[in-house]
Amino acid sequence: MATVATLALPQLVSAAFAKENIKKLNLDKDDVILFQGDSITDWGRDHNKSFPNDTGTMGTGYAMLTASQLLLQNPDKNLQIYNKGISGNKVYQLAERWDTDCLALKPNVLSIHIGVNDYWHTITSGYTGTIDNYISDYHKLLDRTKQALPNIKLVICEPFGVKGVRAVNDSWYPTFDLFRKAARDIANEYGATFVPWQSVFDKALELAPGSYWTLDGVHPAIAGEALMARAWMEAIG
Repeated sequence: MATVATLALPQLVSAAFAKENIKKLNLDKDDVILFQGDSITDWGRDHNKSFPNDTGTMGTGYAMLTASQLLLQNPDKNLQIYNKGISGNKVYQLAERWDTDCLALKPNVLSIHIGVNDYWHTITSGYTGTIDNYISDYHKLLDRTKQALPNIKLVICEPFGVKGVRAVNDSWYPTFDLFRKAARDIANEYGATFVPWQSVFDKALELAPGSYWTLDGVHPAIAGEALMARAWMEAIG
């Protein structure tokens, strides 16, 4: 069974992408790549470290696994990869630290995964933001980024939830779907590469249940981290 799953997974990821009109990401020599987001991106990184291509900087989640593949497959490109995700963040909290944790690093490639907390915290933490706040805040963040770094290559990652695993249940829907759609629309508006993680996780449920891929429906398990990295790499041209 393990052999079948191993063989099937690349095809499932490719199938999830096949339904999308994805603008592929092209990497150039000396690109500085920055991963940004909430706890899913943060995941075990040492906040006191800010060295590129460093295990402490990258953490233990999908950002680290993606970075390892980027470096393995592109030894000639001198890529410099950072992770500045912070647990609990919503879009407006990215903005509060953007000068230091993004613009100062002058990334050529910026990958953002944000949006789960913008919804989840409305039901767990008293956050009063709405989908309109999410969209407006995201636009302001990207406009600010493009003004400072006009040639930046953007990667917008889809917020995802795996229903039936602890935190994620029917009450999330259809509202949470609005956040997913907003991320997709924003990627299109800004000519960004879009990583359809929800579609990928939905496809992965054909191989194993949600509890195999995620810890609580939001945070990935080890297999889910690898799945996310595999999907991110699929977005490279």
